[in-house]
Amino acid sequence: MATRFEFVLHGPNPPALRAAAEEALEEVDRLENLLSLYRPQTDIARLNAHAAAGPVRIAPETFRLLQRAFALTRQTDGAFDLTAGALVRAWGFMGGLGAEPAAERLAAARQCVGPDLVELDAAAGTVRFTRPGVQLDLGSVGKGYALDRAADLLREAGVTSALLHGGTSTVIGLGAPPDEPGWKIALPEAGVVLLVDQSLSVSAGWGKAFRNAAGQELGHVLDPRRGTPVTGARYAAVVAASATDSDALSTAALVVGAAGLGALQARFPSASFRVG
Repeated sequence: MATRFEFVLHGPNPPALRAAAEEALEEVDRLENLLSLYRPQTDIARLNAHAAAGPVRIAPETFRLLQRAFALTRQTDGAFDLTAGALVRAWGFMGGLGAEPAAERLAAARQCVGPDLVELDAAAGTVRFTRPGVQLDLGSVGKGYALDRAADLLREAGVTSALLHGGTSTVIGLGAPPDEPGWKIALPEAGVVLLVDQSLSVSAGWGKAFRNAAGQELGHVLDPRRGTPVTGARYAAVVAASATDSDALSTAALVVGAAGLGALQARFPSASFRVG
């Protein structure tokens, strides 16, 4: 996930809170060893390296997350798609600040994107890619899932008030802070969001971007349907019950922009969307 996680906990027993936070952070580390692109023995790295040659067995937890992620891909008509890894690599955003690819390379990468290229065998617990070059990238959902699991552990430990964030782009407000109606999260250009047992995710192109030969700034959030960086909306913010969902949906909202927001809202009526 390659990001920083920080937790703030409130309660009457500091030693117990510290122990609960340590356990939750250990859970994040455990998930890094399942989901990271950059550690060669993780489930995702093994899939990217071997699933085009044949079925690869993965942990049941990873399999369930992939099922959820592909369900979100279908529900967003491909605006969120974890098979976009080949595009991320082609545009130079995988470990870099980006560069415009040659037309031939971009065309080849686009042929490796789409949920139909991934076969999930629930009975065997295996995943297979139907063509070489497919690359899964959980960067837009793995962080949210890790926060969901950390929040679950905190609840099991009896924590009722906590703020968790991953990379400052995804936040969970567990309960509310003392003497407050909820966790107040300030968003640039979008005011304040109040979270109570909810998650907030923000997607934006800034932070990792480059200027092409025409002087246009292109950010790292890509439209998987077109194979190009998003150039319409500047940011998208989503509040949802699950950080897994808000993480994916903020990406989808940025991709579809204001014009497509109505369709997303209709399919996810319990979520709240903002695009600017």
